Amino acid sequence: MPDNDFGYTAWSKDWLRLAEPLSLTKPEPLLPRARGIARNDGVVTEISGTVVRAHIHRGSEASVTHLELTPFSRDTIEALGRLIPPDALVLSDELRAAVSEAGIAIAPRLLSSDCSCRARLDRCLHMLATCYAVVRQIDENPWLALDLQGYRSTAAAPESAVPTAPPRWTPLDTLDPAAYFG
Repeated sequence: MPDNDFGYTAWSKDWLRLAEPLSLTKPEPLLPRARGIARNDGVVTEISGTVVRAHIHRGSEASVTHLELTPFSRDTIEALGRLIPPDALVLSDELRAAVSEAGIAIAPRLLSSDCSCRARLDRCLHMLATCYAVVRQIDENPWLALDLQGYRSTAAAPESAVPTAPPRWTPLDTLDPAAYFG
């Protein structure tokens, strides 16, 4: 029996691919546990702009997971603005189909992810559970699928007012030691 607790709306199916990419060639053993953690409300998320921060407590262990998503380009935001009515309260599946037919790519892309667990893997249990928790939230509120990629935060802002996020890390080879310590 398929598990349809996650990704049952058209808006969240793309987000489900963060946890269950189609490129996987073998079963992912962490997925059932990650779904169980998210299903039993074991993930507490804090969303700020294009960043999701999740606190996950399992038994005596606690982890903090950080997901940062790539924001939409200005062209994508303008194309979505032409399709989505300004007074839309709910995003319907028909509207999602219209976005797809217009050729607008809104599938999320991770800019970076990090977890405080010991696994030190790109796709750890906590990252997967966070993805499932976000999918569940998008199932409840489809606007979140667009907001997490910067749609409403930059849709009304003029081009010059769109802030660029500072880089999260500075590569060491870009620093000049003489100028840095001098």
